[in-house]
Amino acid sequence: MTPDGAKQQMTSEVDARAARLLSVSHQIHETPELCFEEHEAHDLLCTVLEGEGLDVERSACGLDTAFVARAGRTGPQVAVICEYDALPEIGHACGHNVIAAAGLGAGLAAASLAEELGGRVAIIGTPAEEGGGGKCLMLERGAFDGISAAMMVHPANHELSCMSTIAVEQLEVTYTGQSSHASASPHLGRNALDGAVLGYMNVAALRQHIRPDERVHGIFTRAGDKPNIVPHEAAAQWYVRSPKLDGLAALKERVVACLEAGAAAAGVGVECRREAPVYADLIDNQVVLDLYRRNAAAAGRAVGLPDAASSVVGSTDMGNVSHAVPSIHPMIKVAPERVAIHTPEFAHYARSPSGDQAVLDGAKIMAMTISDLWLAADALDQASGELARTRR
Repeated sequence: MTPDGAKQQMTSEVDARAARLLSVSHQIHETPELCFEEHEAHDLLCTVLEGEGLDVERSACGLDTAFVARAGRTGPQVAVICEYDALPEIGHACGHNVIAAAGLGAGLAAASLAEELGGRVAIIGTPAEEGGGGKCLMLERGAFDGISAAMMVHPANHELSCMSTIAVEQLEVTYTGQSSHASASPHLGRNALDGAVLGYMNVAALRQHIRPDERVHGIFTRAGDKPNIVPHEAAAQWYVRSPKLDGLAALKERVVACLEAGAAAAGVGVECRREAPVYADLIDNQVVLDLYRRNAAAAGRAVGLPDAASSVVGSTDMGNVSHAVPSIHPMIKVAPERVAIHTPEFAHYARSPSGDQAVLDGAKIMAMTISDLWLAADALDQASGELARTRR
């Protein structure tokens, strides 16, 4: 089969499954599930894959809501990634239903042609991107062993070759004081909430003196029980972000010093602990990305480079995968430019006709890119060489 013929067949395979893919996207959207709780999405995706005759490892890598399905017996193995967790309160405001259905469609199309084209495909379901680091855990436990390239698409309000992805560490911070009656005997208390508030103020001052491409943000998750009881315990959650891992480590030290200083001033104890795996910055593989761009153009989507107006800044555990395997993480437009991700309005667009079109287009573009990687003799070698040079 010629490369053009393979791409035509890939798109036909997606079209043949269009109704099923959109049903999957809608079902996941209508039942948002948080980190490591995505049981319905996991079962839905696995059932569809098994219905197509694929061998599926449910609850892969010791994670209840992870899965791996593979097709093909020989040749290079390309992974397509499904994400399907949601956000608290605002559901699929990051559009992971689109990611899951597009990844499913690309994987099924590739699986149907794997034997004929001499390649292998892995459809990898990765839970808990929104904070739990499912991909980090699966990477450590071998899910990406033997993978030559990995890809996914992420919904956004622009058509972009990449996300401006920076490293992040998540901290759970607990302050411990001494409770007392806030009116009768306040002198006997030590206010844990004061420690948390002072730490927050210290970080607010620190923000004036960090790099413009670094980020620190936090919330209080526990602040006491009643106003007339001196809070004996308070808790906060902090995200520390920097473009690269080495900068992240240095910035974290400064943030922790701020939080500890607040505790010292209030006379309370403090414990800072890592909540989830550290997310690395993402290395966008230009060899694979060039193939994706060309296929996107053929599908009617002009993929641009991020600029000050369009850049989507954030963190993802796909970054960790990209340090081990040539990877891409392009953004596919589902919403108007004025609508940002992680908003209720974006959640609406993830289930809209434009979200549905992104499912189908994203599946086709990735499937065509997989066929390119299978059939272009030196593409994967070039991609691997690029990653090796980048990591040095």
